[in-house]
Amino acid sequence: MKLTTKGRYAVMAMADLASNGDITATSLTEISSRQNISLAYLEQIFIKLKNKKLVKSSRGANGGYILEKPASEIRLSHIISAVDEEVKMLKCKKNSKKGCNNKSTKCITHNLWDSLDQHIHGFFEKVKLQDLVKQKFN
Repeated sequence: MKLTTKGRYAVMAMADLASNGDITATSLTEISSRQNISLAYLEQIFIKLKNKKLVKSSRGANGGYILEKPASEIRLSHIISAVDEEVKMLKCKKNSKKGCNNKSTKCITHNLWDSLDQHIHGFFEKVKLQDLVKQKFN
């Protein structure tokens, strides 16, 4: 399975934002410090999150970011896809006749990895940001 730091950091940053309230804006500098994520990297991530309407920004002395909608309405799958991440177990295209090994048939474990892929996607679709903050995602 491959989930890059971009996807992981986006979820971490959004959880940080959600756990610090949705009334006052939180600066990326604060998130960077608390989560030990590069500020420059966070800026790139938040551009994508803002474009997908998951966060909104405010300027000024008390500027920063707040969630665009309640944490109870934001699924982890939304965050991961907003930063152009894809959690994928299969090397081949799911509906292709060609397998991962570039042969004309699927490998013997194709259905296993496909099933795991579906479980992972289902998990990220089921868990909301609020669940993550409250640690209720089992």
